[in-house]
Amino acid sequence: MKTLIIYTHPNRHSLSHAFLQQTLQGLQENPHVEEEDIQVLDLYGEGFDPILVFNDQKRRRDMHVEPTLEKYRNQLLWADRIVMIYPIWWGRPPAMLLGYIDRMFASNFAYREKGGLLPEGLLKGKSVVCISTMKGPTLYPLLWLGNAHKTLMRRALFSYVGIKKVKFFEFGGMEKKQGQQTKKLDRIYRYFRSAAY
Repeated sequence: MKTLIIYTHPNRHSLSHAFLQQTLQGLQENPHVEEEDIQVLDLYGEGFDPILVFNDQKRRRDMHVEPTLEKYRNQLLWADRIVMIYPIWWGRPPAMLLGYIDRMFASNFAYREKGGLLPEGLLKGKSVVCISTMKGPTLYPLLWLGNAHKTLMRRALFSYVGIKKVKFFEFGGMEKKQGQQTKKLDRIYRYFRSAAY
């Protein structure tokens, strides 16, 4: 099971980074996972350019073959499972991650128009795990925002490109002293260490 971890946080001392470390440790101790089957893409560390540009030189219909994104397309094609680790800011993932999605999940790479209501998803067979943290309570996105975060990720993105298997770890209250950060970090470590893929 080839795993691509897409990590999105500008601070290496953040709780999100601690979740990245626990994810890696769990995978490395999982007997079903080989070390060469793990890749990490640190969007901030990589200096990924999230800005989408269309002009006379860069046309939307050519996004799926843009040379500067070939490395990232190859990562997505290589992966059987995509793990996204990010905070929830203003009820949604960071702009950096959304910019990555804008540029990478392009027509004729992630999906193909068929002339019907929905396109053909070209990333079928892959799975996704989303690990997110937020200051507000865990039920805040569900009760106040109508589950907007999960709807955005599951329906508007992953389902659209053919990915049906999506698991969420949404951890709220993470800035509180009683936020049980250690317990939640251990939960992620145990999930990746013991899951059979």
